[in-house]
Amino acid sequence: MTATLAGKTILMSGGSRGIGLAIALRAARDGANIALLAKTDTPHPKLAGTVHSAAEEIRAAGGQALPIVGDVRNDDDITEAVLKTQGEFGGIDIVVNNASVIDLSGSLDLAAKKYDLMQDVNVRGTFLLSRAAIPILKEAENPHILSLSPPLNLSPKWLGAHTGYTMAKYGMSMATLGMAAEFAKDGIAANTLWPATTIATAAVQFALGGDRMMKVSRTPEIYADAAYEVLRKPARDYTGQSLIVEDVLRDAGVTDFARYAATPGTPDAELYPDIFLD
Repeated sequence: MTATLAGKTILMSGGSRGIGLAIALRAARDGANIALLAKTDTPHPKLAGTVHSAAEEIRAAGGQALPIVGDVRNDDDITEAVLKTQGEFGGIDIVVNNASVIDLSGSLDLAAKKYDLMQDVNVRGTFLLSRAAIPILKEAENPHILSLSPPLNLSPKWLGAHTGYTMAKYGMSMATLGMAAEFAKDGIAANTLWPATTIATAAVQFALGGDRMMKVSRTPEIYADAAYEVLRKPARDYTGQSLIVEDVLRDAGVTDFARYAATPGTPDAELYPDIFLD
């Protein structure tokens, strides 16, 4: 286990807000370097945070930040992000595939453009950003790829619930687990991480259930703390796994999850279970 993430360099897709930013801030408290590849150059009318405000928060937390305005769907932007990160910090130790698009529409209602967007960001973005960083990760002391995606649950309940989105999220996981197998000989870890309960983010508020769902979710900090544990593991031994946030924390000795409740005092039994988990 690596003691801290001090001096480690993380390249993350997205990260302007929510879970990605929480992961970045947790690493920043150790003194990590974080490069964010995100489109949010200017404020969104409904969503707080830009890549620039995220960078300010990272610096305030004790880390170094490199905000990169770009689109994970664009091959040139990916190449530029990898080269800029290497040039600024001297290498890349960790890739976090955080950027994701959600649409839970059924197959007959899902717009073709939204289907394409989910495939481009979730699957293609995960694959190409990870691939672009592989040559540099090979030179790192403890290289990790971490994708925020679920285990491959082939139950009809989940396959048929929102087929377009399911394909996109499972595609992220398959790309990650495939790279775990392909690059195991190079000592590069690749794992997925998914929460047992919903997380209080904009995706939950606007795509799942509004304020009611937010109240029965956990905070992004639980995801960040679990990611922190994963990214300090020895890469050669801890790879190819579909990890659950709460299980990772239990293995790390956490027994009380009350502090992660978005609404203080909410019993665990009343928290809303996340999708893709039976």
